[in-house]
Amino acid sequence: MDDERKLLWEPSEDWIKNANITRFIAFVNREYGQNIKGGKDLYKFSVEKIEDFWDAMWKFSDIIASKPYDKVVEDLSVFPGTKWFPGAKLNFAENLLRYDDNQLAFIFQGEARVSKQITYSGLNKLVARLAKSLKEIGITMNDRVVSYMPNLIETPTAMLAATSIGAIWASCGAELQPSAVIDRFGQIEPKVLFAVDGYFYRDKEFNILDNVKRVVEAIKSIEKVIVVSYISKEKPDISIIPNAVHWDDFLSKQENPAIKFAQLPFDHPLYIMFSSGTTGAPKCLVQGAGGVLINHLKELILSTDCKRSDVLNYITAPSWMMWNWLISGLAVGCTIFLYDGNPLYPDPLRFFELIEEHKISIFGTSAAYIHYLMGLGVKPAEKFDLSALREISQTASTLSPEGFEYVYRDIKKDLFFNSISGGTDINGCFAGAIPILPVYSGELQGRALAMKVESYSGKAEPIEDEQAELVCEAPSPSMPIYFWGDDDNMTKYKAAYFDYYKDVGKMVWRHGDYIVIHSDTGGITFWGRSDAVLKPSGVRIGTAEIYNVVEQLPEVADSLVIGQKWEGDIRIIMFVLLNEGYKLDDDLKIKIKQTLREKTSPRHVPKLIFQTPPDGIPYTFSNKKVEIAITKIIHGMPVANRGALRNPDSLDFYTEMKDKLK
Repeated sequence: MDDERKLLWEPSEDWIKNANITRFIAFVNREYGQNIKGGKDLYKFSVEKIEDFWDAMWKFSDIIASKPYDKVVEDLSVFPGTKWFPGAKLNFAENLLRYDDNQLAFIFQGEARVSKQITYSGLNKLVARLAKSLKEIGITMNDRVVSYMPNLIETPTAMLAATSIGAIWASCGAELQPSAVIDRFGQIEPKVLFAVDGYFYRDKEFNILDNVKRVVEAIKSIEKVIVVSYISKEKPDISIIPNAVHWDDFLSKQENPAIKFAQLPFDHPLYIMFSSGTTGAPKCLVQGAGGVLINHLKELILSTDCKRSDVLNYITAPSWMMWNWLISGLAVGCTIFLYDGNPLYPDPLRFFELIEEHKISIFGTSAAYIHYLMGLGVKPAEKFDLSALREISQTASTLSPEGFEYVYRDIKKDLFFNSISGGTDINGCFAGAIPILPVYSGELQGRALAMKVESYSGKAEPIEDEQAELVCEAPSPSMPIYFWGDDDNMTKYKAAYFDYYKDVGKMVWRHGDYIVIHSDTGGITFWGRSDAVLKPSGVRIGTAEIYNVVEQLPEVADSLVIGQKWEGDIRIIMFVLLNEGYKLDDDLKIKIKQTLREKTSPRHVPKLIFQTPPDGIPYTFSNKKVEIAITKIIHGMPVANRGALRNPDSLDFYTEMKDKLK
């Protein structure tokens, strides 16, 4: 094994004994005549006997269904387009609302100003009242219901009410600009919009009622707008918004109406998820209720080891699939901690105060967050009681090996660090956790259960220990059932994922990630998006190889690299965001280049380095850097949908740089 990949954690005997996945292995061995001895054996079973695995997952997680399935899957060789669990009838919201007691379902914290909570019993009653009101205005099966809201308790409440009826849900966070919301919702023609008066960020109020007005006026299909008061102490004036009503006025006055969950096929449309939209109009990915449910249960119960006793959190917003994933924690019966605002405000260690106060046991965050804390040199372990914290989950972008080591050194020595990677496209993971295996620095523990993941060489053959394309060779239930507006032959769907290798006779899902599968541990290192791979002199370099080195320097807060076509080759251009008190002089440029040369290779050294203004590294709302958009700008190509970025004004700097780089 590489020296860089250090063993950081091994599960104790007690951890293994008490893990959900250990009970699942015993269940599979007993019910399916297997002799599975550990995590690696379980993965092997899950991809060699895919039907048995998903059958076992359904039974183990006690999915509620009014009609059983006729078979697990129609034909695994039909890819894409196979049918999962035909014959079954169920309701997504019913499965998430299976608990109806006095345990807290949600704790909400909005930066420092607003906090609320609701029990499972209270949530059931609230969803029933809202569902009754939606039915009374004519919402029925397959109608689209959408939200333009922050991460409030009302947001999942609205989702559950809509999906209990069989309506299809889509959401955008309140931080999105109206143009980005219109680009998304305009394609799917929703009938109802849940909106908010505004949100807080760094203790500032952002009133978005004008934004809501613009969205409603642009999307003619919207018949009703339900407005939640968040920043307003009194009900705000919503008269400027057509067909608007306040949440409290819309909610049924009947305190405890009966709720009837529509019983629907396994593949009934549940969510419409949107691609980032940074390189064109966002794609509208339609995902089935049963597929999302069983995949989220697999990831929450087996991979995350989530239990009723846990307090589960992810720093997310309703624009990102991790919000959908987080809300599915209701089906496990845990308490979900919702946060809205800047997790680093008013102090970089703010979230560790909340972990201590609310006894958060599973904390979900991004690589950018961990790298930022590491850059500051802060040590949460020395300041806070983190005894309740037993797991940190991390996703969004690639975390450096040093980031892994920082977690164990300065946050908590004995916890399960669960680095995961997947996508909006599948509402889940291609790679991530098997929590009874060790954790090595810089590695995701392995391929996700029942995901037949390989890394393909240039010859479209599986390869280990070398950087290559992530592919999935078999279907899974949460893959999109179709793209909204696609034709009967699924032309757009196939072009997005399946056409890449069709010329060599392979129909596999090509995800667009650049990875190494390690033969010694079975773990996976991610090196960035394969369409952003740098190729100076034909040598393939994942952008994360550079970020992992440069962002360890105390001067560098963040960075972005692109490849520019230059004199018949590709030259690497680097942009750095510096920490306060530093400037990009010749000495720092030399230091960056020397460090990269020593820790990677001469090929990784950028030809040019530039300093960005504050907030100058562009990110999507799911915390991913947008190298492709910057590459387009530098080459004089247009970039659509600035509103799809968290910080769209950052693009102006690169537009100005374009002429300097000619």
